[in-house]
Amino acid sequence: MKKDLIATSKFLSYVLRHDPAAVGLTLDAQGWIAIDKLLAASKKAGRDISLDCLQEVVFTNDKQRFAFSADGKSIRANQGHSIEINLDLAPQMPPQILYHGTATRFLDAIQAEGLQKMQRHHVHLSATQAIAKAVGQRHGKVVVLGVLAQTMHKQGFAFFLSQNGVWLTDHVPAEFLCPINTGEQV
Repeated sequence: MKKDLIATSKFLSYVLRHDPAAVGLTLDAQGWIAIDKLLAASKKAGRDISLDCLQEVVFTNDKQRFAFSADGKSIRANQGHSIEINLDLAPQMPPQILYHGTATRFLDAIQAEGLQKMQRHHVHLSATQAIAKAVGQRHGKVVVLGVLAQTMHKQGFAFFLSQNGVWLTDHVPAEFLCPINTGEQV
């Protein structure tokens, strides 16, 4: 059952964050799609997802990647989109320091160019070193970088907090980065 949930979560991430047209869907401007349309399109595309399974993925996902609308009739991804959507997030005052986990092989480029959003809408930052480390481990030998978020904010950079607690910003210039000792050699 756990394997089915992981596969469903990956499928939903792809459809709701990157390519809804792959299953014949179009998200609204804020990234929402009616649950019944999602389930029908998924079934037509060969992935039969029950409402119970969908609810379990949304409610048990450790990263809270998805959210149901207040009326429970629609779903969207909380962040991480490569398609154009507007999450309607208000700018927030960030904590003094935020964190970004990445692979050591990217460190030279990051030190030269800062953190770039690449194909996504924002750079993703974590509130804790532990979360940043877990994110960075997906990409190889991990390094955690500190981001002087309040200093950036005072200099006019906007920060947003997604529904699942991921901090978002457009770019982090290299001068606002500092290495964090995670007990591992970099």
